[in-house]
Amino acid sequence: MNRVLRPAVQVVEFAKRLAPEPRRAIKRALQDLGVERGDIGTLEGILSGYYRLRVSKYRIVFAYASDGAIEVIFIEERMLVYELFEAEFIKRLKA
Repeated sequence: MNRVLRPAVQVVEFAKRLAPEPRRAIKRALQDLGVERGDIGTLEGILSGYYRLRVSKYRIVFAYASDGAIEVIFIEERMLVYELFEAEFIKRLKA
């Protein structure tokens, strides 16, 4: 089943700043994610309900929407992604 991907602005902007080869790898990985292929893992703790897609040194955080689409929420390098996403997630909850 090919799912619709809905990337957040942060994801699009981040990918635009990458060099051509990593940008192509991210694009390929997102296409594969549409058919649920790739190195996908479940997040735990406060981030349960979200998933990550591993692409080289990058991690893409996503969630399944109620309509079956995949909401691609956040991307960053592995060393930073979870802390930054969790901080953004908590900020959204407080708003």
